[in-house]
Amino acid sequence: MAGLSFSIRPSSLTSSPATVSIFHGMRCCCSRIPPDHAGANKHGTAGGETPQLLKIAVSGVTELLRILSPLSKRRSGQESFEQIDEISVSGIDDVVSILESDYEKAYFVTGIFSSGIYAEDCVFEDPTIRFRGRDLYQRNLKLLVPFFDQPSIELKNIEKGEDAEEKFILATWKLRSYLRLPWRPLISIDGRTVYELDNNFEVCNILLVKRLLFLSG
Repeated sequence: MAGLSFSIRPSSLTSSPATVSIFHGMRCCCSRIPPDHAGANKHGTAGGETPQLLKIAVSGVTELLRILSPLSKRRSGQESFEQIDEISVSGIDDVVSILESDYEKAYFVTGIFSSGIYAEDCVFEDPTIRFRGRDLYQRNLKLLVPFFDQPSIELKNIEKGEDAEEKFILATWKLRSYLRLPWRPLISIDGRTVYELDNNFEVCNILLVKRLLFLSG
């Protein structure tokens, strides 16, 4: 599932707190970054091969959500996506400011983000699903919105790094939300996301970050 992919261990179905693996990441391919770059554990990120069965299962769930979602019943011209396409960026500090604003909007639980800082044909990838295009990424984020109840995201820190070879931004954040399930579990996530920029200060690669999520019901 795009944006947030859940892999729940059997013990997490009990009423006690449980650990769940969660992935939030995108890989936007550009010519200067090798295809295997995201798996190189740069900037403290984690890689690894995901079982094919899990990939198929997540792809199926994503497609089912797309079909059942109220968004799929709207015509594309009537979709009320809020996004910013026209953005002027002249340096890494501009991108940092835009990302700070997007985190204030809790962009990966609301689907509201500044799409203009991403390449239009980005390839977004996490361990379980891969697709192309920022518009599709936004649509897939929107599929998750109905499942969150009273979500909040705290941006704990955001920092930039720049040298002759690469430019990147590292964001550290915490997400808390109830899920719209019969037992209304509470999730709490500590996460990190690395945004790599190309020479035009466009986000061309967002590295996978793996972290732990705790459920209580």
